[in-house]
Amino acid sequence: MPDPIDRPHGEPAREATREAAEAAPAADWSGDTLREALDRAAEWTVDYRKRVEQRPVLPDVQPGDVRRALAKTPPRTPEPFERVLADFDEHIVSGLTHWNHPGFLAYFSSSTRAPSIVAELLVAAVGVNAMLWRTSPAATEVERTAVDWLRQAVGLPDTFSGLIFDTASTSTFTALLAARERAGDGVRDDGLPGGPALAVYTSEQSHSSVEKSAIAAGLGRRSVRRIETDAAFRMRPDALEAAIADDLAKGIRPAMVCATIGTTSTASVDPVPALAAIAERHGVWLHVDAAYAGPAAMIPEQRPHFRGWEAADSIVLNPHKWLGTSLDCSVLLYRDVAPFRASLALTPTYLESEDDETDLMDIGLALGRRFRGLKLWVLFRCAGTDGLAETMRRHIAMAEAAAAHLVEGGAFELAAPVSFSTVCFRAAREGDPAGEARLNREIMSRVNAGGRSFLSHTELDGRYTVRLSVGSVHTEERHLDDALDALHRAAADLSPGEPG
Repeated sequence: MPDPIDRPHGEPAREATREAAEAAPAADWSGDTLREALDRAAEWTVDYRKRVEQRPVLPDVQPGDVRRALAKTPPRTPEPFERVLADFDEHIVSGLTHWNHPGFLAYFSSSTRAPSIVAELLVAAVGVNAMLWRTSPAATEVERTAVDWLRQAVGLPDTFSGLIFDTASTSTFTALLAARERAGDGVRDDGLPGGPALAVYTSEQSHSSVEKSAIAAGLGRRSVRRIETDAAFRMRPDALEAAIADDLAKGIRPAMVCATIGTTSTASVDPVPALAAIAERHGVWLHVDAAYAGPAAMIPEQRPHFRGWEAADSIVLNPHKWLGTSLDCSVLLYRDVAPFRASLALTPTYLESEDDETDLMDIGLALGRRFRGLKLWVLFRCAGTDGLAETMRRHIAMAEAAAAHLVEGGAFELAAPVSFSTVCFRAAREGDPAGEARLNREIMSRVNAGGRSFLSHTELDGRYTVRLSVGSVHTEERHLDDALDALHRAAADLSPGEPG
């Protein structure tokens, strides 16, 4: 039987295939094509950063709007980057919440300094996986160097070393696994069933990642003891001591105390020296969550807030928050690497090497590791510790000035002491908690709808509270003035005849 391709009716099929191939644009991204695309992307990036404050911080979209603007099926043939970039700008960027907007005052800002953008390009260009030392020696050693530079900058002793994860949630989870291994007598191999019940102690103001870590580590949410706080929302040492004593009496073994320097709601600072003394007395792992505020230890006058953290077994700091390193870059520091290796290190034969002691994959769950250290290294080189500290010092001064302006005229009251660059406040309606919550929710909604500022909220002592946190490298005093003016206008409109 002759080959079908030799049949006369096979000719049209071959011709159609040839025509389709000729019609499809070439997918050659070497040389000039790559350079042209990079030039276009660079031009767009510079223009975006220059004009970002002209955009609304929050996009005017509803769930599903962006997806409906995108093609429902993947393209069969390559498209020119110029067209892709145009669609990115029109359909995707218009649907973003702009974290680099100078009016972004919600949560804890994760803005990006320009050198970090360039560093991200270099990270993508070399495309290395730093799981083993030998899979990219320089990536491992640059990460070690950058982490040690951060340690020095925040004044911690050289007994600490560390590495970089994606977020503080991962860093805290990894620390809890090490603490669990130390307290749980062979949990790594035998699992939790049949072993001692373990408990984790943290402030009622601490980040939700502590509870999520307990869930992921197999301890369960009920293992987490939310310790009472004082009037300034700081963990009470006496309450911690009582909780540990109660668990020990029940045969429950304390695994970790998690103190916070810069809590999520109020940026309050737990009394770390007292908590460290309790943890040491009971032989309990002390983890310090300084993800937001930790870099502020680079400012000499802020160092008193960090007394006692050198006694911790582990500390997390996020350069992708206040320092302006691009997401993701969370540094986990520890005094003893052994518990971390004991909890998760597992090297299959095909990854064995003579340099196991420097393999970062042994600490943490992930095997593959991005070259995150380059971003931090470039940041220090291009900004310098003095420049980084001065930016944070300016943010703190701006927040303190904003707090003073908020309470002028009596329209607002502070809901917590101003801590670092975070201000918590509300328009008070004594005796009417439901009305107070509605009022503050509407005030914040009106400010956010204006497009020039974005605030977030929390709940303190059961009362709805508005948060303003200065952390973007792009924020200037005029942007704070815009937010404060909008707040006072909204309060006046919604409370006619009230002070302010």
